[in-house]
Amino acid sequence: MELTPLKRERAVDAVHQALKEAILSSHLRPGERLAVDSLAQKLGVSLTPVRHAIQLLASEGLVEVKPRSGTFVARVCADDVRETFEIRCALECMALEKAIDRITSNDLQRLRALLKAMRKPIRNAADQKEHEEQNKEFHSILLRAAGNRRLLEMYDALNANIKIARIHASEKDWTNRLEQEYEEHEAIVKALEQKRKAQAVKALRKHIFRAMESLVAAITNKE
Repeated sequence: MELTPLKRERAVDAVHQALKEAILSSHLRPGERLAVDSLAQKLGVSLTPVRHAIQLLASEGLVEVKPRSGTFVARVCADDVRETFEIRCALECMALEKAIDRITSNDLQRLRALLKAMRKPIRNAADQKEHEEQNKEFHSILLRAAGNRRLLEMYDALNANIKIARIHASEKDWTNRLEQEYEEHEAIVKALEQKRKAQAVKALRKHIFRAMESLVAAITNKE
């Protein structure tokens, strides 16, 4: 994703969104220095909205402002990942408990369709991106079914940090775990279909913490 000039209305929001997308798409990599002057020139705005946008990104944990050193795309450590996943697990399990009595037949049909789609072999970067979007939609369905907007907003903010962790980890063998991921997703959907709340939450917790341990191991190996 290239950084291009922006319309001037709501400049802070526009700059914030552009930089966030650049970080989450790996155009700006973990540890990369962010020069305010250069960013303002590329985006076609003044320095002020860029500075304010960076403050917002810092509050979200996506950038680090180091006195006398500069501003950098955030790096992550294993402890950061564990803490983030623990919060993610709490939010998503809470959502699932609320969703189990609210989820619709259309939601369940879409979850089944996503399960089938995610069994497609990963042959290239396009397949990987498609799989990631399908996985994101799978979990989003569970969260939206809870009917709690604030919970969804908090979850989205956490997921941004998890995505940075995955970029930083650059896992090479993640496709080896696709069958395990499928089985975990299958267990979640089956429990939802049967309205078995405790079983659904247990399956979801197992899935989230397995993903956490895989990512922690990858980051630890790079440190």
